[in-house]
Amino acid sequence: MNLILDLFKGGFSALLDYLSAHVLACLVPAFFIAGAISVFISQGAVIKYFGAQAKKVLSYSVASVSGSILTVCSCTVLPLFSGIYKRGAGLGPAVAFLYSGPAINILAVVYSARLLGYDIGAARAGGAILFSVIIGLIMTLLFGQEEKERTPEELTVGFAEGDDIPASKRLLFFLVLVGILIFGAAKRWGIAVGLLGMLTLILILWFRRSDRIDWLTSTWTFVKQIIPWLLGGVFMAGMLRVVLPQDLITGWVGGNSLRANLIASLFGSLMYFATLTEVPIIKALMELGMGKGPALALILAGPSLSLPNMLAIRSVLGTKKTLTYIALVVIMATLSGLAFGTIATR
Repeated sequence: MNLILDLFKGGFSALLDYLSAHVLACLVPAFFIAGAISVFISQGAVIKYFGAQAKKVLSYSVASVSGSILTVCSCTVLPLFSGIYKRGAGLGPAVAFLYSGPAINILAVVYSARLLGYDIGAARAGGAILFSVIIGLIMTLLFGQEEKERTPEELTVGFAEGDDIPASKRLLFFLVLVGILIFGAAKRWGIAVGLLGMLTLILILWFRRSDRIDWLTSTWTFVKQIIPWLLGGVFMAGMLRVVLPQDLITGWVGGNSLRANLIASLFGSLMYFATLTEVPIIKALMELGMGKGPALALILAGPSLSLPNMLAIRSVLGTKKTLTYIALVVIMATLSGLAFGTIATR
């Protein structure tokens, strides 16, 4: 009975922490950006740069580094990923963005290098970019035929795309939205509020009422699709913390064995790490005996996967593609950690 109560307490505590610390500053702006992608970026533009027929060098290059300016976690990136995928992006480039977005934002890479060592920071940045491309290419190879058969009903249609709004004004609109996300996540509230005021003026002066309604409708569509799975996953992740105490985990991930790296990858893939929080957690585990290899494995799997993230991805891609994506991330993180640990101990 006590265990059951502790499980529910852990779940509710994780849910309350998530709602209070991350929803307003990170997730809400991300949903509005996703809605804006659906309404104000033409489907032709998305297909040109991210579509299945786009040049792979261009699409994967853009997708693998486009998350570097966003301070997003494995959950905040979901509406952005869903937005470009529903707008016609190919599976490979969309998945490359899904993985790289939380893994390579500049703030996280710099923080990792300062706290965990420059070798781990560099390995995180390089590994994330390389992983995103490889995983995207494998997903395309495995599911390319299914992607070619995507029907128009599976894409976001029916919104007035604001094509008559000058590109310069739409660009400023997106820059302001991204700025709100970045400075809100960094808790620079003065700048975030100033940008919010600028956004209000842009919407009033440059956008029609129908454009604003379409934007809010699209945003709400993403909220309904993702939020229930997301919050349920956060609750389950909180319960996992109760049954997986830290001292037990550190006993499993010492040294640089295949088992230690695999356990670190699996642990990272299941647990939810808010933006940047994985760094001090890994630092603490390293001080308790975690090897450098498992530390890298965790940092490559953790920011881009979580139980809430998995459930929400399934609502977009389906079970088969989601399980394949999870397996690829865990396997590559494990092998990379093993190789890095071997090199680091020489």
